[in-house]
Amino acid sequence: MIRCAWPGDDPLYVSYHDDEWGVPIYDDQLLFAKLILDGAQAGLSWITILRKRDNYWQAFDQFDPQKIAAYDEAKFEQLMNNPGIVRNRQKIRAAIKNAQAYLQLKEELGSFSDFLWDFVDGKPINNGWTTLSQIPAKTPHSEAMSKALKKRGFSFVGPTIVYAFMQAVGMVNDHTVDCFRYEEIEAMSAR
Repeated sequence: MIRCAWPGDDPLYVSYHDDEWGVPIYDDQLLFAKLILDGAQAGLSWITILRKRDNYWQAFDQFDPQKIAAYDEAKFEQLMNNPGIVRNRQKIRAAIKNAQAYLQLKEELGSFSDFLWDFVDGKPINNGWTTLSQIPAKTPHSEAMSKALKKRGFSFVGPTIVYAFMQAVGMVNDHTVDCFRYEEIEAMSAR
């Protein structure tokens, strides 16, 4: 079985690649959670966050934006002392700020999913990369989404973070064409 080269042979990474990466997600709260996790990844490898992902779900109240938006200093300090997550002040503050921005956006527009998916005209972009080196770190789509998110008060949403997010949630299919998942994801996006 041929798959993208990036997961290597780490079982957790392989499972993530085979079962999750690139599958289109339209659920508001799952998209919010993924955006927070991708922000936590900044400057780190995704496998670091993947290994801590279950801890994040627990520490951040199942990524309930209402709860996160209301976190006080005591909860912030509790998170800063939690060895199960990346204990970075800016990233934890960003998660709280992003929950507040998310709630504001939802109140104004109704759907976080629709807002995000509009940047790709509501359907996944199926790229046709043959090698990992062809895959960009950012695109005009991710730059536009990053700019719009920042304008709405989100942080840790630079164009590179946003592109990684877009890949993960299936807005773009960046499996290499020889990967067994490429055609499966392409079929999902045709629905």
